Amino acid sequence: MLLALNTSMPELTKRGPWTVLGTAIKYENPWIKVREDKVIRPDGKPGIHAIVEVKPGVSVLPLDGEGFVYLTKEFHYGVNRESLEVVSGGIEEKETPIEAAKRELLEELGIAAETWTDLGQVDPFTTIVVSPTKLFLARKLSFTKARQEGSETIKASRMKFEEALRKVMASEITHSSSCVLILKANEYLKR
Repeated sequence: MLLALNTSMPELTKRGPWTVLGTAIKYENPWIKVREDKVIRPDGKPGIHAIVEVKPGVSVLPLDGEGFVYLTKEFHYGVNRESLEVVSGGIEEKETPIEAAKRELLEELGIAAETWTDLGQVDPFTTIVVSPTKLFLARKLSFTKARQEGSETIKASRMKFEEALRKVMASEITHSSSCVLILKANEYLKR
């Protein structure tokens, strides 16, 4: 559906050096929305720009008192392979990022944490994807049974924090939020 433009006096929207003439939603489900903007490019020529909007999310790195981290290992349909990652998931409506982080950690790995450190935000792919992800370091851990969703087949992977760092640098961990969170946690823990 193309948003109607006022033909008598068009209301143009600026996005940096781009001018948006109109927007059409091409696809939408509970997790993503794909839109196509009719634009005037920075060079003055007409064009289109596609945007994929993903609901905001969280990523959590649980670290115990002995220097071990707990990661997830799961087959991901999109990349058609198993991926080693930090705990990650979407923020539900009316949920704060920290509430989502606590829920996801409990659901995916059965871990609760007493101490939470906000390590900022990452935008995984800024060209065409809007998917802000808040990053958290979780410590002082306690363990219970995981409560995975029906679409999840998560295996827990426990390793020394230094091994997780090595895996990031060797591209054995490639999930962007996981890489950024592990590297940011390393810098934070050096203080």
